[in-house]
Amino acid sequence: MLDTATNQPVLPPEIARRRTFAIISHPDAGKTTLTEKFLLYGGAIQMAGQVRAKGEARRTRSDFMQMEKDRGISVSASAMSFDYGNFRFNLVDTPGHSDFSEDTYRTLTAVDAAVMVIDGAKGVESQTQKLFEVCRLRDLPILTFCNKMDRESRDTFEIIDEIQEMLAIDVTPAAWPIGVGRDFIGCYDMLRDRLELMDRADRNKVAESIEINGLDDPKLAEHVPEHLLEKFLEEVEMARELLPSLDPQAVLEGHMTPIWFGSAINSFGVKELMEGIGAYGPQPQIQSAEPRQIAPDEKKVAGFVFKVQANMDPKHRDRVAFVRMASGHFKRGMKLTHVRSKKPMAISNPVLFLASDRELAEEAWAGDIIGIPNHGQLRIGDTLTEGEAIRVTGIPSFAPELLQTVRPGDPMKAKHLEKALMQFAEEGAAKVFKPSIGSGFIVGVVGALQFEVLASRIEMEYGLPVRFEASQFTSARWVSGDKIAVDKFVNANKQHIAHDHDGDIVYLTRLQWDIDRVERDYPELSLTATKEMMV
Repeated sequence: MLDTATNQPVLPPEIARRRTFAIISHPDAGKTTLTEKFLLYGGAIQMAGQVRAKGEARRTRSDFMQMEKDRGISVSASAMSFDYGNFRFNLVDTPGHSDFSEDTYRTLTAVDAAVMVIDGAKGVESQTQKLFEVCRLRDLPILTFCNKMDRESRDTFEIIDEIQEMLAIDVTPAAWPIGVGRDFIGCYDMLRDRLELMDRADRNKVAESIEINGLDDPKLAEHVPEHLLEKFLEEVEMARELLPSLDPQAVLEGHMTPIWFGSAINSFGVKELMEGIGAYGPQPQIQSAEPRQIAPDEKKVAGFVFKVQANMDPKHRDRVAFVRMASGHFKRGMKLTHVRSKKPMAISNPVLFLASDRELAEEAWAGDIIGIPNHGQLRIGDTLTEGEAIRVTGIPSFAPELLQTVRPGDPMKAKHLEKALMQFAEEGAAKVFKPSIGSGFIVGVVGALQFEVLASRIEMEYGLPVRFEASQFTSARWVSGDKIAVDKFVNANKQHIAHDHDGDIVYLTRLQWDIDRVERDYPELSLTATKEMMV
């Protein structure tokens, strides 16, 4: 195996074979379809689904909420584990829609690498760029898959130039497409001198692969039509001269991204990408924590919650905390300390996810993602250890950009509404603020679509119709500082003060001017737009 960083210890084989990664992209670049094909190749499902299924075509497995199925978008990040070759892949599919980007930001704290999917016709889009910035902050290694090559797409060099310019990262081609759109017949595997041909007839069939000895092999002409061959040979020659060759160390450091080309819906190029993740993707990495970092090869078990999903099974009011294992070898039934409350928790029924199916996890190693069903004890940012008081850091919570008040359709059900809202706040689906003056709640989200999702979930999961109404406030900031100064500030600004679901003080306002005024009049206080998810 590649020894990634020189100072990193050699990991036990069971941990070293783990590859934990997220898929990031702009909506509609084909991320969920790619996830489906990964599961297909991992032997996890027999027939891949389609996001917008017609008639008998199966629905995708990773979109399990009713709303996701109706709209053909992914709303919440889902986690899946499956084996491929010698590797164990832990894949987190994230919502591409920008209204759910906070879920995605948090997910990126739990993975060691990201696969960036771009659309061959559109290149790098706004949301891809935003998510890429987050990966950059965390120095995550990135592997790129250029999808939809079987449709009219842009020139290959143009796509590569755009990635290099917009994302400031070196790009090295791991494969080179032959033809585009209708003429697209497959790719040439530049790392292993093989010709991969796409079969358009059967979408769920693995492409056939032909070994070639270099580009002057006469076998190429047998399989590639003459009008495509000349252009292809010319392009590959240029690519080899102009573009850097693959440097595994630069990939692991996040300075270089290998790019594969293909068509996820036709199952083409996916296998090569998966082999690339195995060969060039990082092993489980060290996690930053206080008071010390957690190394994956430590004997003792540690893990942290990066996502909470409520009511995954609508028949039961269940809540599942998604936990990324940071170290050790976890066995079912272990007692772990819940660091925030200092109480022991017996983890008796942890689950492994395979899209919408789940099975009991008898064991898990560093790098794995398991689900722990619980009744509200576990929150985003919580750390579980074998007794040591370590807390994993760096899981952000962002100030909402849109605020609305929420009212139950039936005024007698205010208590039920409070319960539902607290549930969503702990899940991280929305911020819920309780104003000091007046009744009711103010709900804050990043994107307008989240209000619709919340309203439909509250109605479906709690049988409670609600309506969202415009609020007088437009932004929220967390207040911190010396207790006496905070109390003085709160008393002077009662009509602007609220508390979030953790009980922290929040300053609600309409104008940027108010925020500037507070910073001027109360220099000892700090108003922040993000807070760490762990108390």
